[in-house]
Amino acid sequence: MWNNIFKPMDVIQKGLSASWTRNAVIRNNIANVETPGFKASYVDFESQFKRAVEGSGFVGTRTHSEHRRIGPGTSLEDFRPMIRQSRHLSMRADGNNVDIESENVRMVQNTIFYNTLMEKLNGEIRRLRMAISEGR
Repeated sequence: MWNNIFKPMDVIQKGLSASWTRNAVIRNNIANVETPGFKASYVDFESQFKRAVEGSGFVGTRTHSEHRRIGPGTSLEDFRPMIRQSRHLSMRADGNNVDIESENVRMVQNTIFYNTLMEKLNGEIRRLRMAISEGR
């Protein structure tokens, strides 16, 4: 029962953590916009996050590393954002493939995503407070 009460907060926390990681990667790309040969990186978490959230139903507990996983292949506990290096061709002679406009757009999108998750987290906390105070 207690796991179900805090499950939405666990999902939100994973999203916030991934968004924070994406923010760091974007800042690194922007900081290296003038570095010759630098290849931009990106964070892939939407597909994994969706799979983890959709598969966050029944998952058996493994008490030994040799036990088989029961339930969906990806659980929320296994979720980790993946940092990948972009290999698309550079339009610049120095080999750098950072597009500052694209990075700025990604930063704004990530900020909106982060703020939305923070609003959702605040709503969950308000809901718990109301339940604890019996609606008073």
